[in-house]
Amino acid sequence: MNIRLRKWSRRDTAAALLFLAPSVIGFTLFYLVPFLMGIYYSFIDNSVSGQFVGLHNYKELLDSGSFRKAASNTFYFTAISVPLMLVLSLTLALLLNQQLYLRNWLRTVYVLPLVVPVASIILIWQMLFDWNGSLNAWLDYFGVDRVDWMKTDAARNVVIIVYLWKNIGYNIILFLAGLQQIPKDYYETAQVEGAGRLRQFRSITLVYLTPMTSFIVLMSIINSFKVYRETYLIAGDYPHDSIYMLQHFMNNMFMSLDIQKLMAAAVMMVGCILVIVLVLFALERRFQKSME
Repeated sequence: MNIRLRKWSRRDTAAALLFLAPSVIGFTLFYLVPFLMGIYYSFIDNSVSGQFVGLHNYKELLDSGSFRKAASNTFYFTAISVPLMLVLSLTLALLLNQQLYLRNWLRTVYVLPLVVPVASIILIWQMLFDWNGSLNAWLDYFGVDRVDWMKTDAARNVVIIVYLWKNIGYNIILFLAGLQQIPKDYYETAQVEGAGRLRQFRSITLVYLTPMTSFIVLMSIINSFKVYRETYLIAGDYPHDSIYMLQHFMNNMFMSLDIQKLMAAAVMMVGCILVIVLVLFALERRFQKSME
């Protein structure tokens, strides 16, 4: 019997490895190898001589005012947009999980941004926030001064709104999936024992949504680092200083063929994301232990 199990497990393992091989090879060739090469380029002076210079590129990067501005704008954007995304998506998911009028229609509306190409929708955002756009026309109609949305500090608010609009539907779907996995018997038992809605939300809903919440926070942070596409399409090559992100800096380094600084910036960004991921995992485990 044990011999048969061993043969079966070996055959099953070989089949699994065979199916995984194309994905592993593709990931290695197009992601892992380029990333390792990027780390190597971040420690040399140029790609011709290839002389090792240690942390010199990183020091120059940290001394660069453009990089510090891009990094501060990116982290400020993440610190503001991710909590807003979390609160809004959870609130809407709780509402859509109830027996509301037009619930199915509302679910479809929130999912639409996921299937509509960003480039085509950006035209609508440009017409809305342009100096002569619809929003300024309404402000002027009500006697409020026009705002040059994309050439003032208000540009940061515009990018946050676009980011929320684009990604909130995905998070709502995930929260709805998590809410529907919570047994209703727990809420009925809590009601019998006299627990209010706030106590039920804190002791049941939040506890069972902890893994899903951690995943959503992680994905929201990663998506906040990829907001360059929307910013570029709305504001162009030279945006206002308030929305000059890390991707703008990397794009400028690529256009000037300064590969060493580009790779150093990319490695630092990956390192920051990795630290955030580890902190989130640690907080999730501590929270689950405290609620047991």
